[in-house]
Amino acid sequence: MNMVVVVGNPKPKSRTMEAGILAAKGLAGGEPDLVIDLADLGAGLLEWGNKDVEEAVASVSGANAVIFASPTYKATYTGLLKLFLDQIPYDGLAGVIGLPLMLGAAPNHALAPELTLKPVLVELGAICPARGLYLLDSNYAEDPALEKWIERTQPLLRAIAS
Repeated sequence: MNMVVVVGNPKPKSRTMEAGILAAKGLAGGEPDLVIDLADLGAGLLEWGNKDVEEAVASVSGANAVIFASPTYKATYTGLLKLFLDQIPYDGLAGVIGLPLMLGAAPNHALAPELTLKPVLVELGAICPARGLYLLDSNYAEDPALEKWIERTQPLLRAIAS
């Protein structure tokens, strides 16, 4: 299974990226095939037809499963991730398993992956079989919710991929 992680944190090499990679490793049993740190694309996300952005969109559209990871800003995902998602055409994620993951400072926004990120992934054609994952950024690596999410999500991925 081709597993990609898209990271929508404006800070390069962030905790959000680490959490996305941890989730991907847990689901796939190894390193993700590709990690796209949107901070590296920077202003290119504002240029329609930017070669690097087009390549990233093609990689995401061609993947079996993609973890879309974002910190929680103002109860939703980042504008950086929104800029990337805006580059994906209608039904551009058709057949792709979309897995929303968000980090936040407090549990107040635990529904943000479900209420804000999952709907846009579905609108782009992604299959979103699992509940979105929300982790506190202070302890995401040790949070038992990560392991429980992996245990619940792995069988869904296997069933869809077969």
